[in-house]
Amino acid sequence: MRTRERRRMGLMTRVAEGLLKLRVAAEMLRVSYRQAKRIRRRYLQEGDAGLVHRGRGQGSNRARPAAERKRAVALYGKRYAGFGPLLASEHLATDHGIVVDHETLRRWLLAAELWRPRRRRAAHRAARERRPRQGDLVQIDGSEHD
Repeated sequence: MRTRERRRMGLMTRVAEGLLKLRVAAEMLRVSYRQAKRIRRRYLQEGDAGLVHRGRGQGSNRARPAAERKRAVALYGKRYAGFGPLLASEHLATDHGIVVDHETLRRWLLAAELWRPRRRRAAHRAARERRPRQGDLVQIDGSEHD
């Protein structure tokens, strides 16, 4: 149970015992009075479990099928092992018809331990030799005569 749900449970217990008015509990929960009535009804019918969000434990509606994920990861391991996620996703789309975003493929590959991110090498910058005195400038005469 999360903190928010624990707080709801404490307030709904006090409402059920008659120690707290439902309107006051609604204000404390920052919900409307009608919503507080719905919450109380579910709490009285189902107990503590009625306060837990119904979507908990459910998979995403936008999740890709597990078979497609396995196929993409297997193809990467066999044919595209040296590729980065972006290039591999392009090849999977053109060669195999598996259209998957490169970020999704990257997460799948990280989970399968087939790819790990590498830090980019920092650009080399040569250190400049410091002048002996502050404010000392080299005077260069561009003329050809003395």
